[in-house]
Amino acid sequence: METRSNHVLVGTVVLILLAVLAIFTVWIARLGGTSEKQYDIFFKQAVDGLAKGSAVTYSGVPVGQIKTIALWKNDPQFVRVRISINDDTPILRGTTATVLGSFTGTSTVSLDGGIKGSPSIDCPEENPLAACPYGVPVIPTKQGGIGAILNSAPQLLERLSTLTEKLTGLLTDKNQASIAGILDNTNRISGALADRAPEIAATLAQTRVAIQQAGDAAQQVGKLADTTNGLVTTDVRPAMANLNKTLESARASVDTLNGAIGDARPGLQTFSRSTIPEANQLVHDLRATAAALSSVAQRVDQEGAASIISQPKLPDYKGK
Repeated sequence: METRSNHVLVGTVVLILLAVLAIFTVWIARLGGTSEKQYDIFFKQAVDGLAKGSAVTYSGVPVGQIKTIALWKNDPQFVRVRISINDDTPILRGTTATVLGSFTGTSTVSLDGGIKGSPSIDCPEENPLAACPYGVPVIPTKQGGIGAILNSAPQLLERLSTLTEKLTGLLTDKNQASIAGILDNTNRISGALADRAPEIAATLAQTRVAIQQAGDAAQQVGKLADTTNGLVTTDVRPAMANLNKTLESARASVDTLNGAIGDARPGLQTFSRSTIPEANQLVHDLRATAAALSSVAQRVDQEGAASIISQPKLPDYKGK
């Protein structure tokens, strides 16, 4: 009985020592390791290449790994990814998560975009379940990398199909013949330009000479303008001053003439009303006198001067 009791006691002590050793080992491991924080990410996209244990990076630096990955029961369009990262990783406001793929088929969760000086992402005290449905903070997502390409793949394929159809319609036999003709004409034009290269060079040289001559002519025009300005200043302006004085004198003479006409206007009116009618009567009497004198002169010419004094003879009367 004593032997059996000793064996039981020894076994009990050994088990206690093993338990203490295990607890001490775990405690040492926790002391030597770093504490971690967990976050949820809800991806509304394909997460091909992600799996439990996949790496999590922040700006390319490994900071943790994926703990669980599954469809979100509330909405199967989303994939809930639980990540565990080092406690000293700055998960600040503005941090976003992206799925980055690689050619090897494995993918990683990439975190970036934290704003310096902003608070860290934590669950709010009021209504925490709305922002943290599973009790841990949620990191928002953004499109990027292969996910963005895959999401835009249908639009890209549609555009490629439309472009292919347009190219097929463009490259018909008729259009190909037209393009071939255009290329032939281009080759001919290039050959003609090559043949006319000396003439083109001579034309360019003449153009340079013409431009130089135009510059000289412009310079001469500038000198002529300066000379004209000097002429206007020295000769034309004094002449204009003399002309202005002459015009002022003429204006004064015209004003004097207008005054004289105004003073003579009553006499002119009297002359037109009385003198002119009397002159007309005088002219009429002179015309009558002239007619009488002309008749006398004609009579003297025909009958002599005695015809004016003597009476005219009566015709002889002969009886039957």
